[in-house]
Amino acid sequence: MDTTIWIVVAAALLTAIMTGVGALPFLFVKKVGHRTVGWSNAAAAGLMLAASHSLVAEGVSLDITLTLLGVLLGLGAIVLADRLLSGAGDVEVADLQGAGAAKALLILGIMTAHSFAEGVGVGVSFAGSDGLGAYITTAIAFHNVPEGLAIALVLVPRGSPVWKAALWAIFTSLPQPIMAAPSYLFVETFRPFLPIGLGLAAGAMIWMVFSELYPDALEKVDSGSTATAVTLAFSAMMAFQMLVLAH
Repeated sequence: MDTTIWIVVAAALLTAIMTGVGALPFLFVKKVGHRTVGWSNAAAAGLMLAASHSLVAEGVSLDITLTLLGVLLGLGAIVLADRLLSGAGDVEVADLQGAGAAKALLILGIMTAHSFAEGVGVGVSFAGSDGLGAYITTAIAFHNVPEGLAIALVLVPRGSPVWKAALWAIFTSLPQPIMAAPSYLFVETFRPFLPIGLGLAAGAMIWMVFSELYPDALEKVDSGSTATAVTLAFSAMMAFQMLVLAH
């Protein structure tokens, strides 16, 4: 039993580490210009929209009512967090200050909340049929790479070092190994909360896209280019997910 629990935790830790891989492309980008920041925001918006779509689809397959409840809870939570940050004065995160830091903090918070649901998913899958845990772990691990890229697309163009963006990306996924073990041990207790968690993360992501990332992109790039970047990033993420999740 103990060995199995450690395998579950190690598998979930691997999925967390893979999130940091998403920041590695920025090791080869030496200079980030004004328009690049706009396209980066648009690409991050597309990636997050695709991720929220998959979360809702997965949640609906489990329980449509609880997923909808989760979306509304996620919306309420992110609106409340935004208002609290607006009245909190200057904040600093990932070498960023002011409004950029507040946006980064919201995105990091959303991705962290999202990881709780993924951690439960890993733990529940290991309690299922033979081979399911390994399959789900592999799918989430590869799925986390573009999510790490979305985080880096927000942090690095605003001045955060690549190594720090990678660490922050991994940090947002640490709830996965934390939640995997208890959800494996008490699978029947955690299973009903999975669609709520998936919906909550999706609702917060959708708000973030249209409240922060897309408007920021429009300030630096024309609307046609912004829409194109969002659509291409969305399509790439969906194609990636279909490839990873193909049986």
